[in-house]
Amino acid sequence: MSCPYILAVYRSPDYEELGFELLVDRLVCIGYPHELLTYKYDPTFPTRGLVFDSLYGNLLKVDSNGNVLVCVHGFRFLKGAEVWSKYPNKFIQRDDTKRFHVLNTLFNLAETYLYACLVDYFTDCSRYVNYDTGYRHGNLFMSFQSILQEVRDAMDYVHDSGCLKEKTLANLDKYLLKDERMPLLLSRIREVGKIFLATNSDYKYTNAIMSYLFDDDKDDKYKDPEKKTWRSYFDLIVVDTRKPLFFAEGTVLRQVNTDNGKLRIGTYTGPHQHCAVYSGGSSDIVCDLLGVKGKEILYVGDHIFGDILKSKKRQGWRTFLVVPELAKELSIWTEKSDLLHNSKRADDGISSSL
Repeated sequence: MSCPYILAVYRSPDYEELGFELLVDRLVCIGYPHELLTYKYDPTFPTRGLVFDSLYGNLLKVDSNGNVLVCVHGFRFLKGAEVWSKYPNKFIQRDDTKRFHVLNTLFNLAETYLYACLVDYFTDCSRYVNYDTGYRHGNLFMSFQSILQEVRDAMDYVHDSGCLKEKTLANLDKYLLKDERMPLLLSRIREVGKIFLATNSDYKYTNAIMSYLFDDDKDDKYKDPEKKTWRSYFDLIVVDTRKPLFFAEGTVLRQVNTDNGKLRIGTYTGPHQHCAVYSGGSSDIVCDLLGVKGKEILYVGDHIFGDILKSKKRQGWRTFLVVPELAKELSIWTEKSDLLHNSKRADDGISSSL
């Protein structure tokens, strides 16, 4: 079981707004125009799974075969001939990862919106000359590829420097959803099986988040009175997993000193200890510590590449993909079913008359 967006569900759009603000601040710090600070995150614009074209600076919505369904340059939706001129046959090679950057996680929502803001700003700014592949300002040329790289570097900085985590931990009530039924759910699962937690986060952050979710409400009616800490709800806890590397060769397995959060010296080679926390390792080591085979594991995650595809293809684990956006889609489908059916009938009528 993964942690972010599975056990720890971040509040939307508050969490994305925070991430967006930190990203813009970082870009301004490295020399981007201060006018970018006027942009505010709009949760109605980005959606998970869009593709950023680093050649032309467009955000694309494509289907599983690479057919272009929607094309946006900044906040301007391209139509007909404009799309065909950039993408012959309205098709892209999705495996061209050097050119096409897939924004396939919920953490990418703020990044997605930032690409649109940057293209919108530089396209409309009179100081910059527009080219198909970027912008010129005097003797300086800024390509969409360089914009992609600098935004990716800013993303790494926001996560690696700890500023996003610090802001989150400073206001957990604002940025984290807490479901009082979670302890009871995990207790019931453990009655018939085993539960392990595998997260890319470090122990200090994981401990703070999980303590907030499980340990704070001592009088919670759903809390199992026999469980003293959040760690007691899991049979195995692994932090710093570095997924998807975790599902391949992995890294050195070390044990975490839960008193101070530091890693113990040396590679851990002993048997599994209940309530202990480990750092690194691999999916093979998880199977060994739990005493199970790959096919016996049901892995729950939200990242279709880092969690689901890698664990299934490399280890044969059974997988459970959590797609929170479906709740909204199903609600819209239910509320607007008559409108959708009428639209389909109209489309069918037009097609039959051609």
